Amino acid sequence: MRTSIALAALTGEEVRLTNIRENRPTQGLSRQHCTAIEAVADMNESWVSGNVPGSREMVFRPGVGGRGNVCMDVGSAGSISLVLQAMLLCAQSHDSRVTMDIKGGTNVKWAPPIDFYPQVLFPLLSKMGIRAEMEIISRGFYPQGQGHVRVTFDPAKRIEPLRIDDLGEIREVNAVSYCQNLPPRIVDEMAWSCQEMLSDIAVLNAERDIRQGGSTGAGISLVAVHRNGMVGASALGSRANPARLVGEEAAKDLIVELEGGGTLDVHAADQLVPYMALAEGGSVFRVWRISKHLLSQMDLLETFLDVKFHISRLPKGYRIEVEPGGKG
Repeated sequence: MRTSIALAALTGEEVRLTNIRENRPTQGLSRQHCTAIEAVADMNESWVSGNVPGSREMVFRPGVGGRGNVCMDVGSAGSISLVLQAMLLCAQSHDSRVTMDIKGGTNVKWAPPIDFYPQVLFPLLSKMGIRAEMEIISRGFYPQGQGHVRVTFDPAKRIEPLRIDDLGEIREVNAVSYCQNLPPRIVDEMAWSCQEMLSDIAVLNAERDIRQGGSTGAGISLVAVHRNGMVGASALGSRANPARLVGEEAAKDLIVELEGGGTLDVHAADQLVPYMALAEGGSVFRVWRISKHLLSQMDLLETFLDVKFHISRLPKGYRIEVEPGGKG
């Protein structure tokens, strides 16, 4: 959904979607889908029909140009991270800086934590010639939300390919250990348990982010920085998931990524393939597993663009080559 709308804005092709999320328990458009569609429409001066929560059909007719300063409110704890997926890709169609001001959920289930963007995605995009920065004004957790972020995005006139066939040696592991409306000791417990799990890999550089706000929650977000790239992992706290276990969960997920032979983590691969498809030259990366999201992204990109994906099975994980112009 999000990639379809952004690609429609980039290519100028009308999109008609039916049977939206028909295999999900809650069918039709969610609130964060509607916000993403509305944001892209504002950024592109597009015409939209059927963009309401629960809708199972919609039409998106892209325009030209649009606003470079967009303010959106997902409402409740709808994921800002997922809305940003569409907005960032659409922003590449602009000729100058785009500013995005978004309210909603920053750290919620079933979505990358907002910290993933400045920790992992933005540094990788910078390797492709795209500059983006984020300010996390307030954090938003389920169910109240009330998170707030501001993003600036400088589109690249030429997107460089991303070729990470080998991560190289590890340089450091950085963490943001955060809580809101909770005792400060929680951030330390998450970081300590995480460090214990990662002691054979690297010393953990942990940033403590302790806040008061309109919603309550905690979590930790990690990035392993290597000579040629970076890999992220995270975990979210809950009443049933105490601080010590949160840190352990994030560390275990990072270890799985690193030992699996991937050069991009699962979230980064999913979000970067559209930019690779638009790059001037072939990209290559590895993942320890191919998620359903990544498969659907590649299939969708081959439908919209002149690009071909080549997947090779390795002793550890998969190698994926991205060939813009490969259909010819």
